[in-house]
Amino acid sequence: MPVPERALQSQTINLRASVEQKTLIDRAAKRLGKSRTEFVLDTMREASENVLLDQRLLILDDVAFGAFEAMLDAPAEPGEGLRRTLTTPPPWSE
Repeated sequence: MPVPERALQSQTINLRASVEQKTLIDRAAKRLGKSRTEFVLDTMREASENVLLDQRLLILDDVAFGAFEAMLDAPAEPGEGLRRTLTTPPPWSE
């Protein structure tokens, strides 16, 4: 199905940022090999999707909710991925 031409047109988003914010954004973009625009748009899209996904409504009966709550309350099993995550220094500490 063809995409309408107006959907392909880009729109301008104007932002104001402090020197420190711009410098941080530029450093992160460079680290990923992206332009500032690519980095900001990718990051803003991902954050927007996460905000919307976090707002999902779960409708469960009492039994299903009990099982769901038990899974949330259960401790994480210490697998290799969790160990690696907990022992890897964050990228901003470099």
